[in-house]
Amino acid sequence: MIFVTGDIHGNIDIDKLLPENFPEGSELTRDDYVIICGDFGLLWEDSDIEHYWLGWLDSMPWTTLWIDGNHENFDIIADYPVEEWNGGMIQKITDNIFHLCRGHIFTIEDKRIFAFGGAESHDKEFRIEGQSYWTAELPTEEEIAHGRKVLDEADWHVDYVITHSLPTDIQTDLFGESDFPANRLTDFFEEVSLKLDFKLWFSGHYHQTLICDDKYFLLYNDIIRLSDDLLDEITDDTDELTE
Repeated sequence: MIFVTGDIHGNIDIDKLLPENFPEGSELTRDDYVIICGDFGLLWEDSDIEHYWLGWLDSMPWTTLWIDGNHENFDIIADYPVEEWNGGMIQKITDNIFHLCRGHIFTIEDKRIFAFGGAESHDKEFRIEGQSYWTAELPTEEEIAHGRKVLDEADWHVDYVITHSLPTDIQTDLFGESDFPANRLTDFFEEVSLKLDFKLWFSGHYHQTLICDDKYFLLYNDIIRLSDDLLDEITDDTDELTE
């Protein structure tokens, strides 16, 4: 099984994964996966509390996969070696916690998942470069070109997309340009959204949970099981997931 959820921001929002909030987790195995859609945040300042929660997450019965968001310490992340896993490149943070590198397609449970982390902090004026935000939060043109090449090789067909931010047009429609202006990453995602054949697209970043255009899922505290019939499984009385 594959579950997907939104940002955990280190220990701030990790309680969504506690047994009382995610009872399904106790029935999972290492062959099951929980994917975090960015702002992982447990590699931030190398603190004791981060070590505790990394150890806790590593001890959970599932395997945790995550993409980077914007609120990450990219200097720390860069120190981890890169290796191949399930068709793409990862950084193995612990034995059971893997960072999915930007612009790769991973085959998991016979599903092809395109993962591309990163986003632009809209609160940079309150942060310090190299201490509380990093320019690497946005991908380089080379990373974007690599993502485009990977999709070319896949004939622009995958099952699912995992990102932190949204394509430009959807982001603008939902939140306006003032709070979330377009950038080279959202413009790349706009290109991908128009060209790619995919079933569902999941992102974090916006601190709310909703569905856009029947294909784009914004996730925050909800944890949902990934399936092709996901939309059909959502009932009218669901409070958190709203069309």
